[in-house]
Amino acid sequence: MSGAQPAATIGSTVDVAVNSAFDEARLAAYLSGRIAGFSGPMRVQQFEGGQSNPTFLLSTPDHSYVLRRKPAGILLKSAHAVDREYRITKVLHEAGLPVAEPLLLCEDEDVIGSIFYVMRYVPGRSFWDPRMPGLDRAQRAAIYDSANETLARLHLVDFAALGLADYGRPGNYFARQISRWSRQYEASRTRDIPEMDRLLAWLPDAIPDTDERTTIIHGDYSFHNLLVHPTEPRVLAVIDWELSTLGDPLGDLTYHMMEWFRPEGVDVRGTLQGADLAALGIPSADEYARRYCERTGLRGDPTHPFYRAFNLFRVAAILQGIAGRARDGVQTANNASDIVTRIEPLAKAAWLAAQEAGAG
Repeated sequence: MSGAQPAATIGSTVDVAVNSAFDEARLAAYLSGRIAGFSGPMRVQQFEGGQSNPTFLLSTPDHSYVLRRKPAGILLKSAHAVDREYRITKVLHEAGLPVAEPLLLCEDEDVIGSIFYVMRYVPGRSFWDPRMPGLDRAQRAAIYDSANETLARLHLVDFAALGLADYGRPGNYFARQISRWSRQYEASRTRDIPEMDRLLAWLPDAIPDTDERTTIIHGDYSFHNLLVHPTEPRVLAVIDWELSTLGDPLGDLTYHMMEWFRPEGVDVRGTLQGADLAALGIPSADEYARRYCERTGLRGDPTHPFYRAFNLFRVAAILQGIAGRARDGVQTANNASDIVTRIEPLAKAAWLAAQEAGAG
């Protein structure tokens, strides 16, 4: 799959895959009386596009809900922690941040075979292509500004006051991230990629010296994880909190800014590289970073090539995790074989950025 996916809510839905199926009648019985207003009959469909935690649409005559669960099978340590997703979204929703309302966490694996949580369905648009075809200049400009403002709001949250001081470790964010994704890559390795080995060696000592802050980090802040109002150019909800933690807000910002720097053809989300931004109504990377810094007071250079190298490496390691799960027979996306082909191009692009940052 390449290019853009039509604007949609999280993704299009299909019948539940055989390897993701569960006892729907048992689930409906469990939710009855536990979620206010829940009443069957209930229809279950599966969202396409999710590569990690299987996600389902639950439709009843009166309401719609979204369920996210751990996948079945052998999992990497600390991965797929839907209980963490539930915790962070519950706290942020109560604090007035734009997230889908979490309604219930079930840690009883006997109900559907793994732990899960249920949130309220948010109707909206999500964009795989950052050029947002079909919109006019003013709409694009407003959506980009809303995304910028939403990220700034998240990073200004007093996480300790909300009881989230233990949600992650403060300090050394990029060092910890490099270590984490290096371990995942090694644990999921299916073949040798020279550029990944070079990045594993170079990244730890190449982190720019900045005045590091600690904030809540979404971890996958990209337009496909932002639900935009069905008719208005504003963000209604940030979804998919699986990679959230505490860390340097530059981690979120520079990952999000890969929309401008992502090489062509390595990601289904497309890229702004080569686009006529002025004609599209989309700010330049420098303008976007400057507006964010005005809102947060952040100092640093989000356009430094180290961050491109790091974020491309990180995505390659995440996709390698999908390859590892496919190798081990753990349920994964239908297009896992296509995803695997992107790992090496991402690694090569990451190493080019590393060389731009001074790697030998």
